[in-house]
Amino acid sequence: MSQGTPTKHGFQAEVKQILDIVIHSLYTNRDIFVRELISNATDALEKVRYEQVSNQHITNPDLPLEIRIDVDESGKKITITDTGIGMTEAELIQNLGTIAHSGTREFLQKFKSTQSKDVNLIGQFGVGFYSAFMVAKQVRVQSRSANPEAQGYEWVSDGTSEYSLEPKDGLDRGTKIILELRSDAEEYANLATIKRIVHEYSNLVPFPILINNEKANTIQAIWARSASEVQEEEYTEFYKFIANAYDEPLFRLHFSADAPLAIQSLLFVPQENFERLGFGRVDPGENLYCRRVLIQSHSENVLPEWLRFVKGVVDSEDLPLNISRETMQDNALVRKLKKVVTSRFLKFLKEKAEKEPEQYAKFWNQYGIFLKEGAHMDFEYRDDITALLRFESSKEDKGKIVSLADYFARMSPGQEAIYYLNGPSREAIEQGPYMETFRKRGIEVLYVYEPVDDFVLTSLREFENKKIISADQADLNLPDVKDEPSETEPTEKLNKDEIDTLSGWMKKILGDRVDAVRESKRLVDSPALIVNTADGFTTSMQKVMQAVNKDFGDISKKTLEINPKHPIILHLNQLRQKDEKNEFLILAVEQMYENALVAAGLLPDPRSMVEKNYKILEKALHQA
Repeated sequence: MSQGTPTKHGFQAEVKQILDIVIHSLYTNRDIFVRELISNATDALEKVRYEQVSNQHITNPDLPLEIRIDVDESGKKITITDTGIGMTEAELIQNLGTIAHSGTREFLQKFKSTQSKDVNLIGQFGVGFYSAFMVAKQVRVQSRSANPEAQGYEWVSDGTSEYSLEPKDGLDRGTKIILELRSDAEEYANLATIKRIVHEYSNLVPFPILINNEKANTIQAIWARSASEVQEEEYTEFYKFIANAYDEPLFRLHFSADAPLAIQSLLFVPQENFERLGFGRVDPGENLYCRRVLIQSHSENVLPEWLRFVKGVVDSEDLPLNISRETMQDNALVRKLKKVVTSRFLKFLKEKAEKEPEQYAKFWNQYGIFLKEGAHMDFEYRDDITALLRFESSKEDKGKIVSLADYFARMSPGQEAIYYLNGPSREAIEQGPYMETFRKRGIEVLYVYEPVDDFVLTSLREFENKKIISADQADLNLPDVKDEPSETEPTEKLNKDEIDTLSGWMKKILGDRVDAVRESKRLVDSPALIVNTADGFTTSMQKVMQAVNKDFGDISKKTLEINPKHPIILHLNQLRQKDEKNEFLILAVEQMYENALVAAGLLPDPRSMVEKNYKILEKALHQA
């Protein structure tokens, strides 16, 4: 059959209005038209491949299955050609003349009984083709069906109210789409622009994509293969591509699931935490694919925000995409997808912690802050995250970390709680007054160094029915210990009346700065310390509040505890008995209070303390 006069056809009713919606409202990014046309070409290639394996007789069976993109920069044209299933005259009218008609959907229904995994088709809505009119003033489609008896045809339209259709000789099997670009879209006639778009959205399409005869998609979708078939070099190459990295990943998880959703996933943990390096808050690192075509880069639908450091891909053929294939429709399925991937990743981390503790320690040092964020914010996964938390401990050497389960397993008899203490460093914690009673009783204390740690542990509240308590709380209820002084510990001690009188005198001097002054049951070597009387509110929490707002006061009252055996307290009491109004003694009490604030990290402005130090030095030198 030779070429004849083109016949004019009208689009389906109200087509112009619908095309206006597709062109101007449906897609948020004009780059999407390249992805959509490549996706349609991929569908066509999948169909013809299925016909081949089904022993169907097709036109030119030796024709390579590929997609070609030719960019004509001078002519402002883009041509996208595939060697797929092609279309007959009736199929061109049906598929391109009817908005939202999906030949792909009918194809899937035709072969759904086979459940063949070779049929990886994405075109569920039939409108992706019309995204071409976002950039083209005219679109020409030349297509010949794979049926050996089929005639080729050319379909032409400017996207208004009609299209023309005529026979065309000399066409090979497949479809060629020629876009004549609009004046406001001529940047798409740039070779580098097209390469960039293909690299971003379609780099993992399973068929070769040739741009001006140069292969553009060099990375394979290795997540779709069995883990036993993938070489380490392939994993590393893919990680560098997906994470824009130059090194090897710290961890890798390659898994698939069939229920409740069909999922194929490949996740990586980078060696370095870029937020920790000062690069600001990182975007989510997972790309969401549907049948190897990118749907969302940096997707927020794959993992919760506190796992944003994870890089990789998640591919699911069950995703119900909306009409533009840019977002997902079924929120229930999206939640299932996130739950499956999140739970599997947390299980993976637990396995690493148990089987490779040294590697997990490296991970924790880099990414523990993210898990703490999750433990504090995400109640759904709190139990799973709690098992992954790690801390330094008074029972272990510096740098070695333990879990809450480790602590629980070796708790002292009669111990009612798990104790922790926050400080700027291990040395600062161990040299401070709060550890004295724990050392004396041989009770383990977890050391934490980040401001968020108090909020996390306070929100956990308990572990294995044991309360989690900060060591700077007022009422610790520690196991009793036989009060026998050591060789270095003084034997002299204030009696109860002396303690009560001294405490009352000190409270008058300090006024509203403290809630009370009382005898300490925990101090061994220090004269005094500050404790919190508010349940669950620690000194570290107050430091965070003060860092945010310099004018922030005490959100909870503090109690000053004094050691009735310490030489400073004994001498202070002796001098008080002689003269309660002695200016030097008043300075000493205030200095002791501010020293206790320093030990607790609660003295935001040290100037008053420095002034008192100078006054004390002046009086001491005067009496020398």
